[in-house]
Amino acid sequence: MQPLIDNARTFGQRPEEFARLAEGQSPDVLFITCSDSRVVPALITGARPGQLFELRTAGNIVPPYTSERPTAEAATVEYAVEVLGVSDIVVCGHSHCGAIGALVRGDDLDGVPAVRDWLAHAADRPASADAADPECAAAVQHHVLAQLLRLRSYPCVEQRLASGRLRLHGWYYEVHTGAVREHRADTDAFEAL
Repeated sequence: MQPLIDNARTFGQRPEEFARLAEGQSPDVLFITCSDSRVVPALITGARPGQLFELRTAGNIVPPYTSERPTAEAATVEYAVEVLGVSDIVVCGHSHCGAIGALVRGDDLDGVPAVRDWLAHAADRPASADAADPECAAAVQHHVLAQLLRLRSYPCVEQRLASGRLRLHGWYYEVHTGAVREHRADTDAFEAL
């Protein structure tokens, strides 16, 4: 913890670098990814402050949209699309994902009921998922596509997609190599960016 505190103390000693950020934000991308500490969107993309609007959830889950019971995730998506006017949304899953791995292995999550109930929003386990694969690549990629499909059910996303003002992207980040792959509709595969 101490190195983090030390950096935070010196971080604010460069106000000239951050003054323009007080004027507001206008990111082009909503980046939805996992809460996993090994996944750092700004590091992966090279984004500077103000360039990415981030939504991080366990397992990069986008819960089903419901107007009766709004979620923080739905509010974040709606704000990014309607207020900030992002032109792109990236859902980025990653290798070695603990959330998706737990589902693939069928782990007993009764000891963590909030986690268990949250993971109920994840994609169904693909038939090709290998419980012995620590990367869980096939399951994570399947899950990313399911979250993209779920995003399409959000009214604001549906409207922007229909008008051509929004694009959706599915990414898969390999923690162990740093490689990033994007889903290509023409091949229905995750390929190098």
